Amino acid sequence: MNSKGWKALRKIDHEVYLLKHVSSLLGWDQETYMPSRGIEERAEQISLLETLIHEKITSTATKEALEHAKEELEIENEPSENGLFNPLTPIQRVAFLREWNRKLDRASRIPKSLVSRISYATSVGQAKWAQARKEASFELFKPYLQEILILTRELAAALGYKDTPYDPLLDEYEPGMTCEILSPLFQQLQKNLAPMLEEIITTSNPEDPCLHLPFPKEAQEDFGKRILQAIGFPWDRARLDVSVHPFTSTLGKDDVRITTRYNPTYFPTAIFGIIHEAGHGLYDLGFGEEIRGTILAEGVSLGIHESQSRFWENFIGRHRAFWTYWFPILRKDYLPALEQVPFDTFLKSINRVCPSLIRVEADEVTYPLHILLRYNLEKALIEDTLSLSDLPAAWNDGMEELLGIRPSHDGEGVLQDIHWSMGSFGYFPTYALGTLYAAQFFSSLLKQHPHVLREVERGEYGTVVLWLREHVHVHGKVFSAEELCRKISGSPLDSKYFLQYVREKYLSIPK
Repeated sequence: MNSKGWKALRKIDHEVYLLKHVSSLLGWDQETYMPSRGIEERAEQISLLETLIHEKITSTATKEALEHAKEELEIENEPSENGLFNPLTPIQRVAFLREWNRKLDRASRIPKSLVSRISYATSVGQAKWAQARKEASFELFKPYLQEILILTRELAAALGYKDTPYDPLLDEYEPGMTCEILSPLFQQLQKNLAPMLEEIITTSNPEDPCLHLPFPKEAQEDFGKRILQAIGFPWDRARLDVSVHPFTSTLGKDDVRITTRYNPTYFPTAIFGIIHEAGHGLYDLGFGEEIRGTILAEGVSLGIHESQSRFWENFIGRHRAFWTYWFPILRKDYLPALEQVPFDTFLKSINRVCPSLIRVEADEVTYPLHILLRYNLEKALIEDTLSLSDLPAAWNDGMEELLGIRPSHDGEGVLQDIHWSMGSFGYFPTYALGTLYAAQFFSSLLKQHPHVLREVERGEYGTVVLWLREHVHVHGKVFSAEELCRKISGSPLDSKYFLQYVREKYLSIPK
């Protein structure tokens, strides 16, 4: 038996991989350096490119190549195309076919015209969202969001569903996840977290004036880059820029871009944003050599991807061990005024638990509640049980119910996140899932390397990076999220690890 199917499918896979990164490059540029008046043509460019990608995925050639490759599965090593492709292991070959099956099945259900319309609407929508957020006016964004919402419902209908049109959207970001599984998990999380949060808040929570010291943007950037350098962020394969909303874009197997935003009177915004996005970047740069440049060289799910950013931002970046090393550097080289601030005061300030309006600046205890709000609202939007006209008020009411605070304007309320302008309905739940995965993985790391935090106290992160690379990064999409979680921790995803972490960290602190 020859390997004609494998050769053809590997070639198609590589071309789709390259085209997706070209599209990502256009999107990254739009959010960072593109002149504001370039949006109309950029929307056309992205729409055309996404349509071409869709055509390639659903082409007869792709379908035939996939069918032949399935028949050739037992061939040990398919011949490389001029040495371009690394041979896959048997397990990787099965996963490769599984992922192409999934990609082709989903893409074949979506009309080409819908792909084009969604791409155009979301490209324009992102620009209008940025303007509306700046002016704190939901009404400015509303007609564009209405169009995106109509198209997203059309997408859900095309993909098909059993119980709710939200399920196929959720499945895009967290394969295999459904509302039937997710809603009880989130309800249990809220039920257990709410009383803990109330108890934490009633204990002595310090004010945080030390976090509001003047800290120029250039100095924050330099400090952030020193941290990135220490944790092994490779500057010959990555870069750091500024955007309205922090994000990570992978533009190639050796090209990852992360962004942050700077607040000169509240430096945690940028510093923890940088650490967070670096977690995403390290994941995308850590895929195994055999799968690099293939469909398998992606996060297995956005929940797992988010686990990497939350792992670094919170479980490492807010830990006492981390700041044992970095606080003296921050005080000596950047903020001499911190000389008057005791280390424990600073540590409690960066770990202060206090309900806040902005998700990306929320503490690690209240953060999941921000996600629950968004999950409930966007699910209702997709199911058409909540109108866009009522969305801002529903947002404000939900914030008051879950966190006890109410936004004063749309900029700090319904307009604070970019996701809906991108058409990314179903994305938000992965943030909470990522927090739960991260807690479970952190517990496993400490069991396997009980002295690792002593290394972190010395500013050494080799053990952490290597452990994440070996247990998470190298696998890409070879294993499902559930399989990966079981391989790492010995059990499926369970909120008890996060709840135990919160209980031990915040309710066992000497008063």
